[in-house]
Amino acid sequence: MERAKKKRSLAEKINVMRASVMGANDGILSIAGIVIGVAGATSNSNAIFLAGIAGMLAGTVSMAMGEYVSVNTQRDSERRAIEKESAALDDHYQDEFDFIQHKYMQTGIPAKLAEKATHEMLQKDGLYTAVRERYGFNPREQTSAYAAAFASMIAFPTGSILPLVSITFFPPAIKVVATVAAVIVALIITGYTAAALGNANRGRAVLRNVISGLLTMIVTYVIGSLFAH
Repeated sequence: MERAKKKRSLAEKINVMRASVMGANDGILSIAGIVIGVAGATSNSNAIFLAGIAGMLAGTVSMAMGEYVSVNTQRDSERRAIEKESAALDDHYQDEFDFIQHKYMQTGIPAKLAEKATHEMLQKDGLYTAVRERYGFNPREQTSAYAAAFASMIAFPTGSILPLVSITFFPPAIKVVATVAAVIVALIITGYTAAALGNANRGRAVLRNVISGLLTMIVTYVIGSLFAH
């Protein structure tokens, strides 16, 4: 029981960390796009700063509420899956048994051994085993919607600070270029961290993150420049 609690706690922490990293990444990208776009339209530092602050406040609320709704929606779906599988075990036990046995056999386990393993797993914890094999998630692991929302609420404005401070305090002659450079460095860090948490390819994640950031800033700057003329 204690080991299960530790595993669940670790899974929750990883999910909250992932929400924090992605929240910071969104903060960097969103506010960089806003301030670069406004900088393309005007050199007025106050206007750029106010646009960035407005974007940061709106994004913070949006990210927190979005994370809260997303996690709750996922939990509702998982709850329905658990209820459905519980009913299936009661009404169609053999069908579920055969499904799990066949799934084990597809991994190369001999039929007799797969049958024995299925029997033991369903006897030990039938609902947990059936949900895991049928739907592919662990019903014992649940992320707190409040924790995820709070993590995003903190992470988004934290990520927003970098482009906002860069565009505001760098000298006018270099503020756009300097902000782009600072944002690229930040995106490399968040892209790498997100990939590490998800056990994904680090290089590909970083490249994808940087390209999306550059495209965002280029598009908003061009649009801002068109309005300036």
